[in-house]
Amino acid sequence: MALKTISYAASDVGKIRSSNQDSGYAGVNLFFVADGMGGHAGGDIASALAAQHVALADEPAESAQAAEQRLIDFIWQANEKLGISVAEHPDLAGMGTTFSGILVHGTKVSIGHIGDSRVYLARDGIVKQITSDHTFVQRLVDTGRITEEEALVHPRRSVLMRVLGDVEQFPEIDVETFETQPGDRWMVCSDGLSGVVPDGIMHRIMLSKSSVREATDLLVGEALEFGAPDNVTVVLVDIVEASEEVEAGTSRNFVGSAANEVVIEERKGRRILRILNPMTLIEMLSKPEDPTSFAPESEELLEKILKDTKGRIRNRRLRQIATYLLVLGIASYGLYLGYEYTQTRFFVGVNDGVVVIYKGIKEELGPFKFSSVYELSNITIDSLTDFQREALERSIDAENIEDARRILDQLGGN
Repeated sequence: MALKTISYAASDVGKIRSSNQDSGYAGVNLFFVADGMGGHAGGDIASALAAQHVALADEPAESAQAAEQRLIDFIWQANEKLGISVAEHPDLAGMGTTFSGILVHGTKVSIGHIGDSRVYLARDGIVKQITSDHTFVQRLVDTGRITEEEALVHPRRSVLMRVLGDVEQFPEIDVETFETQPGDRWMVCSDGLSGVVPDGIMHRIMLSKSSVREATDLLVGEALEFGAPDNVTVVLVDIVEASEEVEAGTSRNFVGSAANEVVIEERKGRRILRILNPMTLIEMLSKPEDPTSFAPESEELLEKILKDTKGRIRNRRLRQIATYLLVLGIASYGLYLGYEYTQTRFFVGVNDGVVVIYKGIKEELGPFKFSSVYELSNITIDSLTDFQREALERSIDAENIEDARRILDQLGGN
């Protein structure tokens, strides 16, 4: 049976971000999403470079083996381009991107996937997630060590184990081929959709009789309704019989950052990195806003995340309650009593590149801070491992001052 595709892609910056680091592509045989990471340093550039290169693979494939190999080859080539870009422009160090895509050939669909963008299939009234996120938290879910509910609120849910970027020459790509049939609806999306819109709403729209364009716009609209804290990109693909007459024609469309030309220039000894238009001064000076990060897969970090999971979720709820009570305390009893309460707590963090013990709690209430440096150490952040630096960026809670000093001793010994 001869099949053909009807597709549509859309991308939105969301309500929080100032730039779109997502890229999407809806072509003839190939459809994908790339979600950049690296903040203003180059997340948009990473996804655009990768997308514009992998789109060259949009040609018919003779077999499943050929389709899978083509996906791997072009994804690895895109990864190499990112590495070369970072080598030539160190300002881009740390940039990376996810990639999830499908290549339709005959009655089959081959999938290439790395990161936490996702591929879904809607068939016969059921929506199934086809890919598995390459995150530490998802690994803990897959092994039954934490629940899906715990994963949704885990503070490290965006730490990726696998990405494209200047990290590894040949990163492991998940590839798999599935049979497809008329009536199937495939979706590729960034976590700006899957991590924001509840499954029930997302599945209902995918299973609706709406056209791919209407359904795509509805999905992006739902992400915006739920606050859209991240960029959201959606690519929908309907599989129909080749003989079926449809209004939509075949096209090749980029959305998001990939829709623009990538420009990396040198001006007066200073690198200017931009997508189509120069960054505004505000964007260049603002703190990178991308919460996504990368850490090589290790059992040590898995175990650390597992150990922290229950306590972090419990402490997160307790801190939310404590913060609410603190606000009431300030209003009812005055700022002094509230401040005195916070000074019974300690945590370990970083101040001016040096590891220190803070007295108080790390939460802030508007302009009010409830912590201060209590004790300096002789440990510099540069002397620590990547894992230790990552933990300190989020701060390490201590039961008391003795516990905080014990943590310093452990860091000092690496």
